[in-house]
Amino acid sequence: MADDAGPRPDLKAAPFGQGFLTDCWWFAALASELKPGKLQRYELLGEPVLLGRTRQGQVYALRDICPHRAAPLSAGRLVEEGGEPRVECPYHGWRFGLDGACRVIPSLLDDQDLDPARIRVRSYPVRESQGLVWIWTASDPRDPAEPDHEPPAFEGVVGGAPKIVERMDFDSHIDHAVVGLMDPTHGPYVHQQWWWRSAASQHEKSKAFAPRPFGFAMTRHAPSRNSRAYRLLGGAPETEITFRLPGLRWEHVRYGPRTVMTLTCLTPLDARRTRITQIFWSDLWAFNLLRPVVRRGAKTFLKQDGDMVNLQNEGLRYDPTLIWIDDADRQAKWYQQLKREWTASRREARPFNNPVPETVLRWRS
Repeated sequence: MADDAGPRPDLKAAPFGQGFLTDCWWFAALASELKPGKLQRYELLGEPVLLGRTRQGQVYALRDICPHRAAPLSAGRLVEEGGEPRVECPYHGWRFGLDGACRVIPSLLDDQDLDPARIRVRSYPVRESQGLVWIWTASDPRDPAEPDHEPPAFEGVVGGAPKIVERMDFDSHIDHAVVGLMDPTHGPYVHQQWWWRSAASQHEKSKAFAPRPFGFAMTRHAPSRNSRAYRLLGGAPETEITFRLPGLRWEHVRYGPRTVMTLTCLTPLDARRTRITQIFWSDLWAFNLLRPVVRRGAKTFLKQDGDMVNLQNEGLRYDPTLIWIDDADRQAKWYQQLKREWTASRREARPFNNPVPETVLRWRS
């Protein structure tokens, strides 16, 4: 926690399938997508966000609503005044600094008593790291504290720019998207391909887990023998799969000194839609050779998961009570415990205490 952050008794943990985590970093965009001088509109946690890059290379984020007449600031333009970049609203030309403060109201006369600096739009802290752009969402937008930790850094990011990027928007609250992503037993039924696995190939599995910063990991192990896709790349791979709040999952696969790194970022657009972004890096020669196959597989997996989400929504419309079983659903239960502890640590102004123990889980898939 930040030294100046006090208790927040108003913070309450939202029920599963409702609300969003705050005081955390959400993945927003690839750095390569933000072109100098261009204004781009995104959605994040049900809010419109203007994300841009100055002509000098600085990334910034503002709430994408002009407080005057609600026009999207992203429909305006980036201008330079007095050596300072400013966002100009397309409706009446109000101009805002990157800190969110209004600098100029063109319609004001010199003798009219209004200080533009008293008018603000929300400004979000942003970070650019390893080719990724992150946005910090404070729990109190009226009195936002500075971020008290940095976005994650990923050991397995190799080979410069990503080799593959795939996206899909799921019609799902992020909680359902996360537990679907970490579910270890749906593969033989949802993802049935000759190169992956089938219902007939199921067998008992035993995996070791350990806590990690703001999450947990399935510690390094040889991939399951019914996951044939790993062997297409050759060698004897070892993999570690990590989950971290608020919605990040990455798989770091080692083929001797070479690496394949897959990062999956879940970003809530609003309460009913979640964007899934899968990013692949590798310095493995076979990966470059098989890149079209890997891309097709990633698209297939995302579509299959999206189709299952749509099917699941038919049942969720009736707000049923969900049953979580050990050990197959233990990761989903950890996710809910992690979220509750995140909110409690912010509410009580204390360090985060990871509730995940070192343990071994067993299931059949």
